[in-house]
Amino acid sequence: MPNKSSQSKKENSEGKAAVEKKSGNAKKTKTKKSAAAKKNGAKAAQTAVTKDTSITKDAAKKNAAKPKRNTKTEKTTKTGKGARAKDAARRQEEAALTGKKPASQPETKQGETSAKTTQKAAKKPSQKASRGKGKKNKITDSVKISFLGGINEIGKNLTLFEYNDEMIIVDCGMSFPDADMPGVDYVLPDFTFLERNARKIKAVFITHGHEDHIGALPYFLKTVNVPVYCTCLTAGLIKGKLKEHRMLGSCKLVEIRPGDVISTGEFSVEAIHVNHSIPDSLAYAIRCGAGLIVHTGDFKIDNTPIDGGVIDLPRFAELGNEGVLCLMSDSTNAERPGYTPSERNVGETLEALFRGAGEKRIIVASFASNIHRIQQIVDASVKMNRKIFLSGRSLENVVSVSMELGYLTVPDGILLPIDRLKNYTDSQTVIITTGSQGEPMSALSRMAQSDHRKVTVGNNDYIIISATPIPGNEKTVSNTINDLMKLGAEVAYEKTLGIHVSGHAAQEDQKLIINLVRPKYFIPVHGEQKHLRKHAASAASVGIPEENIVIPELGALIEVSEDGIARTGTVPAGRVFIDVSGMGDVGNSVLQDRKKLSTDGIVIITAVVDSYSGQLLYPPEVQSRGIVFSSNANAFSSYISDRCGEVFREYSRYVQLDIPALKSRVRDTVAKVIFDKTRRAPVIVVTVLSV
Repeated sequence: MPNKSSQSKKENSEGKAAVEKKSGNAKKTKTKKSAAAKKNGAKAAQTAVTKDTSITKDAAKKNAAKPKRNTKTEKTTKTGKGARAKDAARRQEEAALTGKKPASQPETKQGETSAKTTQKAAKKPSQKASRGKGKKNKITDSVKISFLGGINEIGKNLTLFEYNDEMIIVDCGMSFPDADMPGVDYVLPDFTFLERNARKIKAVFITHGHEDHIGALPYFLKTVNVPVYCTCLTAGLIKGKLKEHRMLGSCKLVEIRPGDVISTGEFSVEAIHVNHSIPDSLAYAIRCGAGLIVHTGDFKIDNTPIDGGVIDLPRFAELGNEGVLCLMSDSTNAERPGYTPSERNVGETLEALFRGAGEKRIIVASFASNIHRIQQIVDASVKMNRKIFLSGRSLENVVSVSMELGYLTVPDGILLPIDRLKNYTDSQTVIITTGSQGEPMSALSRMAQSDHRKVTVGNNDYIIISATPIPGNEKTVSNTINDLMKLGAEVAYEKTLGIHVSGHAAQEDQKLIINLVRPKYFIPVHGEQKHLRKHAASAASVGIPEENIVIPELGALIEVSEDGIARTGTVPAGRVFIDVSGMGDVGNSVLQDRKKLSTDGIVIITAVVDSYSGQLLYPPEVQSRGIVFSSNANAFSSYISDRCGEVFREYSRYVQLDIPALKSRVRDTVAKVIFDKTRRAPVIVVTVLSV
């Protein structure tokens, strides 16, 4: 082993060699001569340094090809740093004694640079693999989330995820019309943005089979036909809809189970079992290069579910350990404190009410798709030796599919066609019906209006409303209950009876999911503004920073990455009104006319004029509907006719006959007269015939 003096000389000669390498060609020549004249050992040391450097470069290349060696490279680099620190201290000490500047060690720095290059080279392939085939970072840094429905409303759920020029959709639902939408049967999301980006959309993932999550699928698939992934029961319900639209043979439905992972290119989607008011409900863990996003869908935590499948809380916890970038969670029940009770509690209440009904006929109104509730009504009916009859087309479809697929168990001879209802006494029958939300055309509403062809409500009926009004439906539900009571029926509807439990998580359930998942960012979904804000407050209460919580808007585009979350734009979003009577899409202008007709009425004016002179040949005929009482209608029509006659005479005196302009003049005049008299703005139709 060399002594300290020879080692010092060796280091000095190495330092000189490094300095001389940076000098000009002439200086290099001198250095080479003096180095050769001094010692052969210095030359050997320089050769060893060159070899060592080449070995380091080769090792860097090998490590770049084999990322597994990163850990060893880092350890080697750290050890090298400690040795270099000791060498630097010795050189400074010798320099202080000799009066010379300490020599540098370029070969060690070169080796250090190689190690850093090795680490970068090892990281790059994994980045490219996870972020989409080596595309630009600004494209792959974030995932874009757009909300085309389900925000600031109940129903019409549709969420779009975009990453690296590819898109997937979660849910494609519809909602039912409000009272201010006359003649409208369904309300769909606006598909304009989806149609523009049809080539990017790879798949639709459905969380469960409720109408507000699958109802719009047939309309969407007519324009953008992509694979639809869902569970067995959900697929069965969707097939029924596609069959109605004559699309079953042209659409691809793929049945999945909890635990399945589906790859669509840039996205990898894992299905997770959750509890809800319908079997086969799912949450989704969505992976892409930007990170992991968890979408809960509609869910509750039920420890004693009817179908025996408890929500997969351990999987949510595992995802939390893996690291979740963003959680999107159901907000429908965010205003309710505590925990949502189990569906099994309702079964006990129904049995007690059935016993208390005595000899009366029992009518139970519930959601058509609440299969767990229907199963418990069936069980209670069997115990009371009553036959079951169904009223409502959607209910009949759901029960048929559920029985066929094994999700609903009904003993033989219990379920009978409603045409046979007259063959049984009231004490032998149970009628399950739709209309728990007071829908105007539902079976229960028609019963309340004495307009049902098979069922006439009377004093011997015991009616159970086994549902809670959806926000916005409270008035219609109340009206239906009042109408049923006027007919003499006894109606059980109070919350205190325990005849309904929600299928959505309450505040403490929501907090539990947040604590299990531990997301970096949080987005409340599925609900009105008050629900979203309450859910955001719950997230903040369990430790999610407020700056990491974003409350979305309908049409909002939110970008999420490890660096942050922000609203970065908007996409076209709105409502499309559907009239299933054959009219199809009802535009806003049509809906406005319908509203106007319903509130302000209509005036129709017909006049006959001379085609040459433009003079009136007969007095204008005026008809009105919905403006004044019939007793005053004649006087009102005569007054309007006289004013119209003045317009025709004045117009024909100065202007050459122009039918469109004349009609517009009459319309404006009549509108002003009617508004001055009645403060209404009816629809005015003017017809001018020239002869």
